[in-house]
Amino acid sequence: MTNDEQGPDAAHQVPDGVSDDTVEALGTLSAALEVIEHARGLLYGFHRLTGKADLDLGEAVEQLRTAGHTELADRIDRELIGRNVIAGRWTFQVVEDYDDGYYALAKELERTAREDLAGGRRHLFEAGMKEDRRTQARRHHEATPSDLPD
Repeated sequence: MTNDEQGPDAAHQVPDGVSDDTVEALGTLSAALEVIEHARGLLYGFHRLTGKADLDLGEAVEQLRTAGHTELADRIDRELIGRNVIAGRWTFQVVEDYDDGYYALAKELERTAREDLAGGRRHLFEAGMKEDRRTQARRHHEATPSDLPD
């Protein structure tokens, strides 16, 4: 029997004794972590864009000075360039706090749940969805990469 006929590889098979409700809960927890990962990516985008804007402001200040608008250039330089985006913090500090606090705890708890409830196996819910949705023995619907035709 090929893997294509038997379903997911061993790393994605539900361990004995793990209920469908537990698999569903782990799937929801995993999906929540994916949203947190996405939010983290957006936070890094915010960090990079804010930094780029600060550098561009510096260039604009120089151009304003060259154009004779020194008072406005001085105000932008003094009040906006290098300003904290949140009280006492630049964006790198916001990113570090997020990574070390909320994000690290979310990753830890998701991993703990998988280890305690499913032997550490990942994406069990999604593996079940794949089995429900794929057409067995059909090209491009293989259960695993090892089932690809030669």
